[in-house]
Amino acid sequence: MTPVETVRKIISDYTPQDEREIKDKELIQRYLSEGHDALLRTDVVGHFTASAWITDPTRTMVLMAFHNIYKHWAWIGGHADGDGDLFAVAGREAVEETSVPDLKPVSTDPVSIEVLGVTSHIKRGEVVSAHLHFNVTYLFEADPNSPVFIKEDENSAVGWRTSDQILSPESEPEMIPIYTKLLDRMKKL
Repeated sequence: MTPVETVRKIISDYTPQDEREIKDKELIQRYLSEGHDALLRTDVVGHFTASAWITDPTRTMVLMAFHNIYKHWAWIGGHADGDGDLFAVAGREAVEETSVPDLKPVSTDPVSIEVLGVTSHIKRGEVVSAHLHFNVTYLFEADPNSPVFIKEDENSAVGWRTSDQILSPESEPEMIPIYTKLLDRMKKL
């Protein structure tokens, strides 16, 4: 199976759990059916990302990073960059961004999908135009006492956050519904 076929299957097999995911799944499938190579950032309209929602064993905290571009605490994740194994992408990004040593998957199936609007910004001195991230999120678990490290070119802090901290007024407002969904789902798995 090609990487694009792998992603098509991941999206096709995913059962949306709310109205937003139904619409997001439809949009992603339509975009893929039009022949876009959305696994690469060269698709400047939209491309795939994978995220790791990393919880502690008690499911009361989530490992997050303070994102340098957006100036908010955010989940961990990154671009597919041609890799159709989005589960592997999420795990790789989690380790790359936090160095968490004991990352364990709760499931290899996605816990959520979402289409995220990315505003225009400067990255490494270059303008990045507004675009979409077709994101697939996976649930992982790690020990909150394990050492973590900051990936300074992307984040200025890494730490465990409670639900109240994640949903605080300082959070990105557009992420609150997604984080609420993920906090709810992490308790059910």
